Amino acid sequence: MSSVEEFRTEIRDWLRTQLTGPFADLRGRGGPGREHEAFAERLAWERHMAAAGWTCVGWPKEHGGRGASLEEQVAFHEEYALADGPARVNHLGEQLLGPTLIAHGTPAQRERFLPRIVAVDELWCQGYSEPDAGSDLANVRTRAERDGDDWVVNGQKIWTSLAHESDWCFVLARTEPGSTRHRGLSYLLVPLDQPGVEIRPITQLTGTHEFNEVFFTDARTPLAHTVGAPGEGWRIAMATLGFERGVSTLGQQVGFRRELESLIELARTNGAARDPLLRDRLARAWTGLETIRFNALRMLDGVAAGAPGPEASIGKIFWATWHRELGELAMEVCGADGMLTAGAPYELDAWQRLYLFSRSDTLYAGSNEIQRNIIAERVLGLPKETRA
Repeated sequence: MSSVEEFRTEIRDWLRTQLTGPFADLRGRGGPGREHEAFAERLAWERHMAAAGWTCVGWPKEHGGRGASLEEQVAFHEEYALADGPARVNHLGEQLLGPTLIAHGTPAQRERFLPRIVAVDELWCQGYSEPDAGSDLANVRTRAERDGDDWVVNGQKIWTSLAHESDWCFVLARTEPGSTRHRGLSYLLVPLDQPGVEIRPITQLTGTHEFNEVFFTDARTPLAHTVGAPGEGWRIAMATLGFERGVSTLGQQVGFRRELESLIELARTNGAARDPLLRDRLARAWTGLETIRFNALRMLDGVAAGAPGPEASIGKIFWATWHRELGELAMEVCGADGMLTAGAPYELDAWQRLYLFSRSDTLYAGSNEIQRNIIAERVLGLPKETRA
């Protein structure tokens, strides 16, 4: 048996024995549009995983990880999804900030923050998007001014996932007065439990909320919590976005496959599969999912080199568009029943929630339009878009 097969068997057996008892009801809980589900219990589960050494498996051993190979990381995420493990609560810390600090942080930053991410003692959120700087991230207006040994932060972030559950936020802020676009930005680690930080929930179409607005009014963080040199924030932020397109997306696709298989079964049960047009669309959804997987496997070459390159934007467009269209197809399969809520005042079933939340798939984590620009300019070498 190869080391990858042994690793896969180890995590599969551990999940089978541990997702029982008090954790049995967590199977399938949480995820996009459902982050409110059993959050405290999922946090306890993730700390249970940490105690057994199953968080941050791809991190180097010297930073608290298992040093798992790329193939082993793929096996971990696939087996976790196949076991219907609950959605992870520390994804942003483990998959985005942690690798960023390992690659670009100081020894003091790694010593301070990485062990707490591994242990799931501190949760993180991402302070990138703003009301006028969403897909156009270089238009960031949140500013930070130096005051002695601190930065004083003022501004607003929006669509900040799980900010209301987080302890810290990695913030892209403008630290050089008069700078524009990509220049003069810095990447700051800001504590949220302090005066001057206000978090307001954003209620979504699903009736729940996982997104938030975050307002900084003279909030403070030490200069020592700057990742990279001041003014290098754009480079660090782009590295973080590269890690976002990493190995965990293969586990995501297992969840997509489960959704598609359930939808096909519904179509067979309610007779929708007898409609040749719907049957054709279900078949196209299956081939589309296979395309997503093969593209993700191709992208792993970039992951092995340290972080996915701009080709990862192809994967984002593929899965976001596919998943949005799956939500639309689900409503077609449900027929008129899809127009009725399961209960008052606004109780949605899984298909309605999928349809409503997946409308945002082509917007968050980089809109389709921005991804196409990245592909055109950085992959195909076409001229940059003209800006006014």
